[in-house]
Amino acid sequence: MKNYDIVIIGGGPAGLAAAVSAKQSGIDSILILERDKELGGILNQCIHNGFGLHTFKEELTGPEYAERFIVQVKELGIEYRLHTMVLDIRSDKTVSAMNSEDGLFEIQAKAVILAMGCRERARGALNIPGYRPAGIYSAGTAQRLVNMEGYMPGREVVILGSGDIGLIMARRMTLEGAKVKVVAELMPYSGGLKRNIVQCLDDYGIPLKLSHTVVDIKGKERVEGVTLAQVDEKSKPIPGTEEFYSCDTLLLSVGLIPENEISRGMGVEMNPVTSGPKVNESLETNLEGVFACGNVLHVHDLVDFVSEEAAAAGRNAAAYVKETVNTSEEREIGLVATEGVRYTVPSIIRVAHMEDNLKVRFRVGSVYQNCFVSVYFDDERVLHRKRQVLAPGEMEEVKLSKEQFLQYPKLQKITFKIEEE
Repeated sequence: MKNYDIVIIGGGPAGLAAAVSAKQSGIDSILILERDKELGGILNQCIHNGFGLHTFKEELTGPEYAERFIVQVKELGIEYRLHTMVLDIRSDKTVSAMNSEDGLFEIQAKAVILAMGCRERARGALNIPGYRPAGIYSAGTAQRLVNMEGYMPGREVVILGSGDIGLIMARRMTLEGAKVKVVAELMPYSGGLKRNIVQCLDDYGIPLKLSHTVVDIKGKERVEGVTLAQVDEKSKPIPGTEEFYSCDTLLLSVGLIPENEISRGMGVEMNPVTSGPKVNESLETNLEGVFACGNVLHVHDLVDFVSEEAAAAGRNAAAYVKETVNTSEEREIGLVATEGVRYTVPSIIRVAHMEDNLKVRFRVGSVYQNCFVSVYFDDERVLHRKRQVLAPGEMEEVKLSKEQFLQYPKLQKITFKIEEE
């Protein structure tokens, strides 16, 4: 059995950034395990631009952004294995994996970084009535077909769900000559970034129907059309509001789910809201020496934030391996998300392990206008920031400093909430 200081599961943007950061923090024995045939993850099929504005201060396409990190990994001599499927990780951080070259093998790690990304929610989760004809794709599958395989999924398209991939595919299909008839969204607000609604729908005259869903799919062999209906506050279709759209393709952009089967199997405690692991300020799970970052932790809207978070996970894993963390004071402070805030990452802070500044990221559960993001230390309000608009599609962040915590030696909990005044 081979031994490594840090084993990283996943060679996408999170895994690459974590590896580079760990190496720069002084750890030489690092291995990345990636199941695909190349590094870069989902970025390889995201050929649109808009990546890298925060990280590299320039606008890059997905493959260009990935290439920056792949080059660093190779220059730093970080070991990686492609075509490698991780089957299981035991609580003692023994990784079981297999590939065609080595067969079934085991690796002993001192620290593990989970960076498996996320997957799309499938049609089966939606319970749409109708047959199972050809022409129904998840938006990510359609993106791969168009951008990497050179296939056109269809010519007349309806998109269900206004997540960022769905919005980007509305523009992509239009540019390839398809007619995108409508984007329907179950919620009364879009799940995507505002800039994507403007650049991908408004600029191309594609209508966005909020509070609408697909209630029927027509066609046995191939999709011939779909019926949309308006929904009420309980997401139930309203009789009499049905509209039929003839089309040969239905794209589903109905949410992303962190890829956490391996995490659950090894006993990592999950957050029911994010479907990702619960982590502390070091992005460490309830299992000592097991860290999580990127979309496996919670679904991000920008890859720049994934890289930033993964770099922190790499630094923290390196500190764990080198045992340079001060553990003299193990005070734990719980973070509570309430009144409009759905979750926070992290969910526990140990002040002794903190860097000087810590970014707490969170999402809201609805659209809020002219409101305040408030943070309470126990019952004392320490932050009250005015915001014009808050939306579920945009991730928010608050910076907390170690200095602040030192002023509250008996602090028990930190509460995040949205307030009207």
